[in-house]
Amino acid sequence: MRFAHTNIAAKDYKVLVQFYMDVFDCKIKLPERNLSGDWLDRATGLTSAKLQGVHLILPGHGEKGPTLEIFTYETMVMQDPILANHAGLTHLAFEVEDVEMTFKKALEKGGTALGKVTQKEVEGVGLLTFVYFRDPEGNIIEIQSWG
Repeated sequence: MRFAHTNIAAKDYKVLVQFYMDVFDCKIKLPERNLSGDWLDRATGLTSAKLQGVHLILPGHGEKGPTLEIFTYETMVMQDPILANHAGLTHLAFEVEDVEMTFKKALEKGGTALGKVTQKEVEGVGLLTFVYFRDPEGNIIEIQSWG
């Protein structure tokens, strides 16, 4: 058994894919998806589902590692952005070499700040530097480094 992927349903998958490629150096794992049919409806529990998107190879993982799947459905149901303390899945986390630099880059590429870069000594582990922000579609991202 192994972890396979995490999906983000995006208003515009191409914009969001570019953000993750620019900020986190993700790479597209072909083929691009353009999916629909009874089989997709059965699996998703939707009716007449149609989607387009790609899988991204995550930094630090090769072709066989888990991916970030970003799809746009032809029919999207919008919701208010979640907060870090909402029930359910709340954020993706990336370990980066330089939190300040990556945070600045994310904001320049369309991300929005939620918090401020913070440091905390975690006993027995080390110095954690981290911050939360939103990607261009409002999903929460944590970036962190351990020193």
